[in-house]
Amino acid sequence: MPEETLSIGEVIELLRDEFPDISVSKLRFLESQGLVSPARAESGYRQFDEQDLKRIRFILTQQRDHFLPLKVIKSKLTLWERGEEPDPDSGKSVDDPLEPEGEPLTRSDLVRRSGLTEEHLDQLVDHGILAPVGDSSVFPPDALTIAIECRRLIEAGLEPRHLRAVRLAAQRESELLRQLTAHLLASGSAEARSRARDLLAACTDSVQALHRAILAAEVRALLNE
Repeated sequence: MPEETLSIGEVIELLRDEFPDISVSKLRFLESQGLVSPARAESGYRQFDEQDLKRIRFILTQQRDHFLPLKVIKSKLTLWERGEEPDPDSGKSVDDPLEPEGEPLTRSDLVRRSGLTEEHLDQLVDHGILAPVGDSSVFPPDALTIAIECRRLIEAGLEPRHLRAVRLAAQRESELLRQLTAHLLASGSAEARSRARDLLAACTDSVQALHRAILAAEVRALLNE
């Protein structure tokens, strides 16, 4: 007898009392990140089985109770699948600049928590400063920090289009680090990619410190003009 499956709407209804923030967009985001892989009917609709439901509950519990980023949760899923109880505090990387903090946000959550207006959010997305994941209405965890700082700059008198300069500067810095680690990133070796990640994390810290110091010097120069 084939196992009974659930639609995405039925999964949400089953979990809504325990996880009020659950939504279609959030489940699609988890799928896009490879944390859950429901089967597909011939019609293309997702079909969640009992194991998928347990997996989603585990992921959402780790987010809610332990505030773990998805990358850390993903690393714990192997232990969970074996029936082992992962240590909620293991895998946290407080000083890792490449590890996003928090959890993905829906558009409404981002507006509410950042204080941005809907119009300003749309403009920031149009200028590439904020970007949802894929074609969803879910934003990555670091979008909240970006949105809050953008809102402060907008309140100070800048417009969203002016903030493209910050995005372009960050992209240029990222390209510099890409060139530095290109040979490692191109390797199929897990060890090489791990070395690339460590190097990127260390250099990201240095670039951020350098950026802050140079910017502070430039601003002090403005006061002395």
